[in-house]
Amino acid sequence: MATEATFTVPSDQFPLGTIFKQLPNVTVELERLVPAQEVVIPYFWVRGTEVDNIVGAFTEHPGVKEIRLVDSVEDEYLLRVEWTTAYDDVLTVLAETKVPLIDATGTNQEWTFEIRGDDRSDISAFQRRCRELDIPVTLAAMHALTPVEKETEAVLTNTQLEALVLAYDRGYFESPREVTLEALGEELGISQQAVGSRLRGGIKQVLGNTLSALTVRP
Repeated sequence: MATEATFTVPSDQFPLGTIFKQLPNVTVELERLVPAQEVVIPYFWVRGTEVDNIVGAFTEHPGVKEIRLVDSVEDEYLLRVEWTTAYDDVLTVLAETKVPLIDATGTNQEWTFEIRGDDRSDISAFQRRCRELDIPVTLAAMHALTPVEKETEAVLTNTQLEALVLAYDRGYFESPREVTLEALGEELGISQQAVGSRLRGGIKQVLGNTLSALTVRP
């Protein structure tokens, strides 16, 4: 089933985030991502500064091959960047795993971006590859592309959601279990006790919201 997931990453960990070191008040919104041979070409809108400053802020980054102005609308600028795939970052992982990028917005605090996979395994593959490259992405939300009643949606913390999704994908809830808490903890970078705590808290939230939404029949 097609699945969408929202991730966050510190602003300096996303390739276009280098701009915030020189221009902390701008907002960057990715327009689209075009994989090409040996380069990744992102188109993005920049708001809050003059375009000359934008070009200068990016040209010194080691991953940038070329940057140029494509269009402008009042005080917003559409820029095109050729970004080499030899530089490991979120954009190159997206191109490598062929997971579509739906939306991405960056500030000097963090980048928030949304991706879409044909099923949950595509999202897991993206997340796993980021971990292999030490890219500190955090899963903020995930949902299947089907209508969901608001009453049955569970309110989970980001860490609970991340632990539940990983445990589900690795077979922790199978019988017999296909992975241990210790192994999950190693993948998440936390102790097995912390994994257990997040799973228990997340399961309690899911059950509580689901049971409260059920109608009891006489």
